[in-house]
Amino acid sequence: MTVRVRFAPSPTGMFHVGGARSALQNWIYAKQQGGVFVLRIEDTDAARNKPEWTEGILSALDWIGISRGSYEGPHFQSENAGEHRAAAARLYESGRAYYCDCTREDVQARTGSQYQGYDGYHRDRGLGPGPGHALRFRTPDEGATVVVDLIRGEPTFENKLIEDFVIARGDGSPVFLLANVVDDMTMGITHVIRAEEHLPNTPKQQLLWDALGVKPPIWAHVPVVVNEKRQKLSKRRDKVALEAYREEGYLPGAMRNYLMLLGWAPSGDREIVPWSVIEEEFRLEEVNPSPAFFDEKKLRAFNGDYIRALPVDEFIDACQPWLTGTGTIAPPPWQPEEFDADAFAAVAPLAQTRITVLSEIVPNVDFLFLASPLIDEAAWAKTMKDGSAELLDDAVAAFEALESWDAESLKSTLEAVGAERGLKLGKTQAPVRVAVTGRTVGLPLFESLEVLGRERALTRMRAARLRLV
Repeated sequence: MTVRVRFAPSPTGMFHVGGARSALQNWIYAKQQGGVFVLRIEDTDAARNKPEWTEGILSALDWIGISRGSYEGPHFQSENAGEHRAAAARLYESGRAYYCDCTREDVQARTGSQYQGYDGYHRDRGLGPGPGHALRFRTPDEGATVVVDLIRGEPTFENKLIEDFVIARGDGSPVFLLANVVDDMTMGITHVIRAEEHLPNTPKQQLLWDALGVKPPIWAHVPVVVNEKRQKLSKRRDKVALEAYREEGYLPGAMRNYLMLLGWAPSGDREIVPWSVIEEEFRLEEVNPSPAFFDEKKLRAFNGDYIRALPVDEFIDACQPWLTGTGTIAPPPWQPEEFDADAFAAVAPLAQTRITVLSEIVPNVDFLFLASPLIDEAAWAKTMKDGSAELLDDAVAAFEALESWDAESLKSTLEAVGAERGLKLGKTQAPVRVAVTGRTVGLPLFESLEVLGRERALTRMRAARLRLV
């Protein structure tokens, strides 16, 4: 038997990080088993679907390493509508489903409760198809449905507690439960690896598989992803869009490494491991069923480690979208002609050790490419206090006299200026840093001054001094 897994997102907006985790788990499992990864776009909600959102799914999968052409699809659920309707008809004709015209208000009136499910009123009344007649599955009265799950064991659901659920609406269109089952049957899906939130639907879907005469797939429900309050990640409340992380400057390798740790861990006391190790060691059976905490701070630290591990030339290449404003990245504050690739290459090794996401490169190097620095007024007010003007005067004079404009000479010279005033280097260099870069934190000052150049650095220090008059 060839293992066939599927990832079946809906094209209704951003690509959820939980969905990315499920896609990766399906992808790895298929590769391990020599199987096939199928991409199916569940696009039957025409009012909410947009072609650009389908493209967003494909692009997001590309970014995390599931590239186009390496999987089957994308298939579109809407293309299988005829099979959905045919399956509904077979279930009705075999007596496994029946028509019902009850409204929710009708059910509430009979049961006296808005919380009780459907009461089976039309089970044996022989209502035929017609406008407004929904098709309901006839759930067995006795026994239980056992879901064999690679992660959760054998969750068991008493059939008497499963209401006769709707499988086709009053207009004849099949609902998600049935369409999902029929698509999996049609595509020969052998393993369904998906989020825990779908587990309550699984006994219903398994009953449909049985009623249609096909052996159900092997199930694996991976843990729900939660925030720091242990609430399920919500797009209304949490940062969940994979696109947002990509645009902020997370590396795909860091993201997919971290996502795979949501409910699973590689061997040994380690978390950051090569992708080849994850592909070799991942086991569905070892996934922890407990909720998985998506820790953005930890992800950011992961990303910083991945950035620092890049060869410098790869780091320079990775920064280009933020330096040039390509794609969906916001343009930097300098004009294209102001950017100096050689100057950036000179400071890139210094920046690489200090940033945790690639978007941070812009505020770290903008002083190199602007005619004058962008002044952080809060930093200015905090730093430029009594004595700063005189200190800048002395620093300018000392720097003007330097024969060699290099980081070592600049540092020793400013140390001497501070020593004459009884100041340590940290206090001495603070006004110079703000004058030259506009900020109190950033790249090492003296290397920055060396790359900026003598004339530009002195011009900025003199301008800061005039502002202090």
